[in-house]
Amino acid sequence: MLNRIGNIFLRLLFLGIWTTLIFLGLGSFTFQTAIAVVTQIEETPGEVLYRSQTKLDDNLGKVWQVVLFKQVYPGQTSNINLRLVGFPGSAELIHPQPLRITSKTGQIWNAPDIFLDEAPAPTIGQYNFTEILPQLPTEPLNLAIPLPGAKSIDISVPINVVKEWKILLTSNK
Repeated sequence: MLNRIGNIFLRLLFLGIWTTLIFLGLGSFTFQTAIAVVTQIEETPGEVLYRSQTKLDDNLGKVWQVVLFKQVYPGQTSNINLRLVGFPGSAELIHPQPLRITSKTGQIWNAPDIFLDEAPAPTIGQYNFTEILPQLPTEPLNLAIPLPGAKSIDISVPINVVKEWKILLTSNK
């Protein structure tokens, strides 16, 4: 009887250790997660804001909030803008400087800077994507924010975020 209880205890202990190792093993894989969700906000009757928002790391490990948004007003053409917001410790951006977007295949686009003189904060940039977004391929992209000299901050945009951005094109025109 005692031998049987000991045998059951060892099996449960083995099962517990095995389960723990499986969960720890699954957690050790590194993935760059980027969750973007298109949200719709009605600011005033008839005025709708569509937004895809996520956080991505730059090449220096700093976190940026990346927000692509489309403003729809009754009877007017929609504007699509990309706003980049650096968290504390991020580099200060220079205005006006275009944002360089590069595809995996090497195609390059330049998005005009919305802030011609001064941004609301030194780590905020906003760029006009109205003409560029329809041209972008559905593949990973790189955003290059210019800094003084020939330097830049590079942010990799995963394909799932680019797919979210493409949804904005068809959102309530």
